[in-house]
Amino acid sequence: MIAELNPGLILILGALLIPLVPQIARGAISLALPLVGLAQLLLLPRGEAGQIALFGYQLVTLRIDDLSFVFGLIFLIAAFLASIYALHVKGWVEPMAAQMYAGSAIGAVFAGDLITLFVFWEITAITSVFLIWARRSERSFDTGMRYLIVQVGSGVLLLSGVLLYVHQTGSVAFDVIAQVTTQNWQDASAATWLILIAFGIKAAFPFLHNWLQDAYPEATPSGTVWLSAFTTKLAIYALARGFPGSDLLVPIGIVMAIFPLFYAAVENDLRRVLAYALNNQLGFMVIGVGIGTDLAIAGAAAQAFCHILYKALLYMSVGAVLFRVGTAKATELGGLARAMPWTCAFCIIGALSISAPLFAGFISKSLIISAAMKEGYFAAWIVMLFASAGVFLTTGLRVPYAAFFQGRAPREVAEAPNNMLAAMGLVSALSLGLGLYPTALYALLPNGVTYEPYTLEHVVTQMQLLAFAALAFALLVARGFYPRDEARTLVDFDWFYRRLGYNLGSTLLILGRSMINTIGDAGRAAILRVEQNISRTHNPDGMLARTWSTGVMAFLATAMLAGYLVIFYAPALVGAG
Repeated sequence: MIAELNPGLILILGALLIPLVPQIARGAISLALPLVGLAQLLLLPRGEAGQIALFGYQLVTLRIDDLSFVFGLIFLIAAFLASIYALHVKGWVEPMAAQMYAGSAIGAVFAGDLITLFVFWEITAITSVFLIWARRSERSFDTGMRYLIVQVGSGVLLLSGVLLYVHQTGSVAFDVIAQVTTQNWQDASAATWLILIAFGIKAAFPFLHNWLQDAYPEATPSGTVWLSAFTTKLAIYALARGFPGSDLLVPIGIVMAIFPLFYAAVENDLRRVLAYALNNQLGFMVIGVGIGTDLAIAGAAAQAFCHILYKALLYMSVGAVLFRVGTAKATELGGLARAMPWTCAFCIIGALSISAPLFAGFISKSLIISAAMKEGYFAAWIVMLFASAGVFLTTGLRVPYAAFFQGRAPREVAEAPNNMLAAMGLVSALSLGLGLYPTALYALLPNGVTYEPYTLEHVVTQMQLLAFAALAFALLVARGFYPRDEARTLVDFDWFYRRLGYNLGSTLLILGRSMINTIGDAGRAAILRVEQNISRTHNPDGMLARTWSTGVMAFLATAMLAGYLVIFYAPALVGAG
C-alpha cells in the first residue's frame, strides 16, 4: 500500500474504471474498492501524512487518529454493504457516483486541514446528487436540483468561513475551531459562524433540514441507502472535530430529537418517515458533541457508527419493497409479510436496533444519555429518553406494520433479490453482534472510554419505555386513534420558505412594475450619471482599484451568490406560493 494515500482516493480513482468495463465487472469493482480502502486504512499508522505545500500553507491530506479512524472504518464498511445491495443496478452512472461519493466522504474524514476538507466536502455534494437523478423522474430532477443548491451553498459558506478563519489565525489546521456556548455565542467570530452553519446545513439542523426529507425519498432504492450513510454523518464528524463542547449545540440537538417524531407519525411515504427518524437520531449525536466530555464525544461517534448500520437496514428493507411493489407509500402497502418474509424479518431487526437492548442502537445511545445525566443536562436526558420511545413508536413499529402487516390482502410479489437479502442479512448480523458484544465497538472509540451499557437500571428503564411505546401503538391502532394513513404532502418548515418567497417575489414584481412606470426621462438621466460614475472608478484611485482583504472578498462573493440565487428562483417561489 502507498503509505500516504488517503483511503478515500482509492474509491474516487477506482470509480473511474467503472464506465470502462462490462456490466458484470462493474459489480466486482464496486465490491473491491471498499475492501482495498479498508485494507489501506488498517495498514496505515496513526498520525499525519500526505503533506503538500500550497500557497504558503502546509496541507495535511491524511490524518488518522481515534476519531477519524472510527468514522473512516464505518464509512468503508457501509460502502461495501451498500455495494452488495446495489449489485442489481444496471448502467455505470449510479455505481460510479456512489463510489466517488463514499470516497469523498472518507477523504474528508481523514483531512487534516480545512482546505482539503473543503475540496472533499464539495465532491460529496456533486457526486451524491446523481444518486437522486438516477431515478430519472421529473420530481427527482427537481428535488436533486434543490439538494445540489443546498449542498453547494453549504460549501460556499464553508469556504467563506475558512478564508476568514485563515486570515484571522494564519492556520489551516482542522482542529478545534471554537467552543460556542450559551454564554459566549455573541462573541463568536464571523468565521466561526460561517463554518458552524455550513456544518449545520449538512447535519440537517432545525429550519435547515428540509433538503433531507425531500431528497432521500426521491433517490433510487439503493441510492437512498448510500445517502443515509455519509452526508449527515460527515457533518457530525466535522462538528465533533471542530466544535466539541459547544453547549449551544445541546438545545439544537434537543429540538432535532423531538420535532421529527410528530411528522414521522403522519407521513405517508415510508422513506420520508425514515428520513424524519434519521433527523431524530442526528439530534442525539449533536447533543453528544455539545456536551463535549470524553464520554459524550465517544457516544456521538458510537451513535454515528451504529446508526449508519440500522438506518441502512431500514432503508434497505423499504427499498426492497419499493423495488418489488413499485411504491413506498403506506396507503398502498400492507400484507407483504407472507410474500417477502426475509425482508420483513430484516425490517423488524432494523426497527429493534433503534433502541432495544441486545441491538446496536441501545449500546450507543446509552453513552450519550449517561453523559447528559452525569454532566447535569437534565432536560436533554429527559428528551432523549422520550425520543427513544417516540422514534420506536412512530418509526420502529409503524414502518414494519404499514409495509408488512396492516389489514390488506396478501400480495403476490417476489421476495427481494438475493443481493439485497445478502446485504440486509450482513447488516442485521452486525447490528445484533454490536448489541451483544459492545466492547468490540467501545475499543475503537476516541478518548479510551470504558462503559457498561447492560446495567439493571439501563435495561429496565429502556424496556419499560419500549413496552409503553408498543402498548400505546397497539391501543391507538386498535381504537382507531392513531393517525390514519392518508395521501398527504407535509410541507414542514418549507411553508416558511414558500410564504417568504411568495411575498418577496410579489414585492419585487410590484416594485419592478412601479420602476418601469415611473422611470421616464428622470430615470434615463440617472442611468447616464451612473455610467459616468462607473467610468471614474476605473482610474488608479477609484474604489474598484483598491486592494481588498481575502476575508472581505469571500464575504462579497457569498453575498453576490446569495443575491443571484434569490433573483434566479424568485419566479419559482412566486409560483410555489
